[in-house]
Amino acid sequence: MSTVLITGAGRGLGAEFARQFLTDGWHVIGTARDLAALDDGAGYQRERLDVSDDTSVAALAKTLGGTAIDVLLNNAGINLSLGVKFGSHNYDDWLEEYRINTLAPLRVAEGLVEHVARSERKQMVFISSQTGSNTRNTASGSPGYRASKAALNSGVRSVAVELAPRAITCVLMHPGWVQTDMGGSDADLDMSTSIQGVRGVIENLTPADNGRFLNYDGSEIPW
Repeated sequence: MSTVLITGAGRGLGAEFARQFLTDGWHVIGTARDLAALDDGAGYQRERLDVSDDTSVAALAKTLGGTAIDVLLNNAGINLSLGVKFGSHNYDDWLEEYRINTLAPLRVAEGLVEHVARSERKQMVFISSQTGSNTRNTASGSPGYRASKAALNSGVRSVAVELAPRAITCVLMHPGWVQTDMGGSDADLDMSTSIQGVRGVIENLTPADNGRFLNYDGSEIPW
């Protein structure tokens, strides 16, 4: 049985990832900063994890012991600058977006790399956004969120190169514009369709995909 660890599994995309992986027979480890956010009747392993805290990451790594993680799914993220435009930036919010969207996924990857390395699949998936694409950045608003995802993209590209000799595949994925609290009700995709797409891409990943930036339908997204 393959194992997936999902950050931010308490709601939105994370909760849907947990539901779908569990339905397909995976061993799911769902994490959240507050255990109360995780459905205790969902049937998956629930673990507390504050992705922004080194001690919390280290504690989870110790709790997991020799568990092999086939897919480390860095999903947790925030958008504090939705609709914000030039002249009204809150730079404390920018820093928080970097802390959660950029630094935290890399912290979790470092903390759990040995668990991934001992698995069969050896995959790290980082949920990014096409708003972090410099090529596609043709609209205003959410500057801090966009910048934090662009920084994540750059960081993961470097990590992918470093981990390639260990046969670990790292990819960045855009789940689409999804109907969540963050995406809003006008978004193009429902959660089920988005996550089915992302999971289809994950299922077919190979080491040749290491370092790529992919859409939920498998197509390439420009940097």
